Amino acid sequence: MRVLVVEDHVELAESVARVLRREGMAVDVAFDGEDALARTPVIDYDVVVLDRDLPKVSGDEVCASLLAQVHHGRVLMLTASGTIADRVEGLSLGADDYLPKPFAYAELIARVRALARRSQPPLPPILVHRDLRLDPAQRVATRAGMRLPLRPKEFAVLEYLLAAQGRVVSAEELLEHVWDEAADPFTTTVKSTINRLRAKLGDPPVLETVPQGGYRI
Repeated sequence: MRVLVVEDHVELAESVARVLRREGMAVDVAFDGEDALARTPVIDYDVVVLDRDLPKVSGDEVCASLLAQVHHGRVLMLTASGTIADRVEGLSLGADDYLPKPFAYAELIARVRALARRSQPPLPPILVHRDLRLDPAQRVATRAGMRLPLRPKEFAVLEYLLAAQGRVVSAEELLEHVWDEAADPFTTTVKSTINRLRAKLGDPPVLETVPQGGYRI
């Protein structure tokens, strides 16, 4: 999934980004509301982790702007204030969930994943295709009962393709949802990852390349 972390506390923002990336998510970071508003019309984020107290443009204004843009992703609002009144106010602004600081990273990860599921068509907890099984929560993929030694990006690509349920997924779509803004769109990174994944999946082949289309399982 593609996540935007909007937090003006640099150390916290980078820490949250590291934790989410370890979970296989593609994460961009904005340190103020103005930067966030410049990114969201361009990139289709699955989840926006949004600090409420931001410089330049407040988190409340960013949240309202996302609603006005008909943003399809979900918003997890963060704040140092955890009173019931503040939570109610944050949710009334259009946030989908609300997490007071300080928070446990395990809870943050669980909430981000839950919101991402809500932004997509319902999927089973275990993704299955023939003898191929992928458990997103446990970060485990197996084929014929044998665990696959996948790198984080290989796992994320496989998860995205399985979730597409046979739909052809273009390289551009994979680049947008599996990689973050640091990825060079003119490199062969998607093709290279697909080739490594195909080799690890073994025979009989299940990952198909569709000419002028993309990839599907």
